[in-house]
Order: sequence, then C-alpha cells, then structure tokens
Amino acid sequence: MERHWYAVHTYSGHENKVKTNIERRALSLGLSDKISRILIPTEEELRVRAGKRTSIRRKVFPGYVLIEMELDENTYYVVKNTTGVTGFVTSGNKPVPLQAIEVANLLRSVEEGISQKPKVRWAKGDSVRVISGPFAEFTGTIDEVNLDKEKLRVMIELFGRDTPVELEITQVEKLE
Repeated sequence: MERHWYAVHTYSGHENKVKTNIERRALSLGLSDKISRILIPTEEELRVRAGKRTSIRRKVFPGYVLIEMELDENTYYVVKNTTGVTGFVTSGNKPVPLQAIEVANLLRSVEEGISQKPKVRWAKGDSVRVISGPFAEFTGTIDEVNLDKEKLRVMIELFGRDTPVELEITQVEKLE
C-alpha cells in the first residue's frame, strides 16, 4: 500500500501532545511501519515586547497535524481515536490525501525555515505605541514599513497635526 500525507484536525494547542500520543500508540500496536512521519509545521517569528526583540516558533497551521501514513482501517482507527484529535480533513466521509506538490512545497519551506529571516508582522495602518526614545508613550499609525532597515515611519499627532516620525522596530509595540 502507498503512503500519503493527511491533515488531521486537533484541539488548538494540543498539536505536540497529539503527535506524541499517535507515535506511542502506533509503536505499541505495531503500526510504526505504516505511520512514518508526523509533522507540525512551524516558522520563526520576530516579536518586540517592551523594547526587547525575541524570536519564537509559531505554528503555520494551528490546530492541524500532518501525518504521512498508509491509510487502512487500523491506522485510521489509531489516529481518529487518539486523545485531542477531532478528525481527518475529509471529502464526505473519506480522508483526502494532500497533493504531492503541496507536500513538497511545505517540506521544503519547513527545512529552509531554520535559515529563513524571521518574519515581523507590521503593516501599513497598524496602530502602535512608542515605548522608547523621545516620543515614548505616544501612539500613532504606521505609514511605511522598511524591514530591510528595520525601520517604520509612524504618523504621530504633534501640535494638533499628524507628523511622520521614523522609528526603529524595537521602539514600538503593536496595539491589539
């Protein structure tokens, strides 16, 4: 039988537990040869909080685990009845394998993810608060983002009118 990749929906935040539980159950039931790989795609993201830059691993598909396996009654039962799993991504009642090109692109991006430049979630129009420098405690709106230089142009109200101010990414925090 041929192996395919399947997407499995889990409770959000339980992806790692589900991965561990499926691996343990497959091993104890002698199905390790049919369930070969379990993947939780993540990417590196740069966050700035209180003026400090930190890098975190963020799940690309929260609430989903990708499994490479031979689908039969036994493997279906093991995965479906694992604590934290809500079900397979299906078409009707039958689990649908992911397309080969999708999986190839995903695996390539996961492998390259270690060396990728961290992503920063800044966009024109976002509201921010300045946390350091001469404009500390002012709020404004991002007018321009320059990730190469790690700078933002923020429109801050000074003397009754919006004034563009160039700030470093570490000098601001996003308002939720």
